[in-house]
Amino acid sequence: MAQHDDDRRFSLRHLLGLVSRFARMAAFGALASVAHAQDAVSTPAGPSIALFYGANPPIDELARFDVVVVEPDARFDPRAHPKTHPAWFAYVSVGEVNPHRSYFSAMPRTWLPGVNEAWASHVVDQTAPEWPAFFVDKVIAPLWKKGYRGFFLDTLDSYQLIAKTDTARAAQEAGMIRVIRAIKSRYPKARLIFNRGFEILPQVHDLAYVVAFESLYRGWDASKQAYTEVPQADRDWLLGKAATIREQYRLPVLSIDYCDPADTACGPATAARIASDGIVPYVTDGDLATVGVGPAGQP
Repeated sequence: MAQHDDDRRFSLRHLLGLVSRFARMAAFGALASVAHAQDAVSTPAGPSIALFYGANPPIDELARFDVVVVEPDARFDPRAHPKTHPAWFAYVSVGEVNPHRSYFSAMPRTWLPGVNEAWASHVVDQTAPEWPAFFVDKVIAPLWKKGYRGFFLDTLDSYQLIAKTDTARAAQEAGMIRVIRAIKSRYPKARLIFNRGFEILPQVHDLAYVVAFESLYRGWDASKQAYTEVPQADRDWLLGKAATIREQYRLPVLSIDYCDPADTACGPATAARIASDGIVPYVTDGDLATVGVGPAGQP
């Protein structure tokens, strides 16, 4: 009888030991899964991207990034730096045009039905039948000839300043889609970064290289010349858009945020917050005239 009791106690101890072992293994596996998920979030998928719109871009500093977007009118020549690391992208505005652009005088005034007072620029009517060909011929082609192989397409939502009905907005969006397709038709190897353009992504997401937006955590108020904190509701809306872009379209997402360069802690802290959301960060000044902070390991 005593022997049977010992056997039962042994079996019970053995069983409890196995349960404890499996519990520890399960807990370890769960912790490992969480750690892996956290690592995946903290390391954004996508190229590191800088935007520098000042004159004389500091090549050595910017060479740490995979892609650098520059203002082409700043007289930067990408052909002079063919062996540097970054791919040089040109900033181009699709939805608006400033009078100082070389092609402005060739645009019929009927194409410019509105004004963006904040930037002293004219809103372009995307429904103009000749606009896609004009944009490729007068804007993209000269930049391609200069050596640019990528383009940052800005002001993709400016049509909303002139289109006030669903029908008008749909017509503007269809026109913008024609512009983007015209670029890729002429230059199939061109890489395009969309700045927003959420409304047209269902039709042209396959033509995008990266989708960008501004001010996930920190913004820049051009009219007040002031740095701002982004309201939580605005941030949640952008995070929802980012999730759709990453999960449905499998595209990298870039957030361009703004900090006062004098606040040396703001840039790294903001970049870390953006990266923790699984989004590629770039934090710079309001004029994009200094080399900002990118993902961990970047400037």
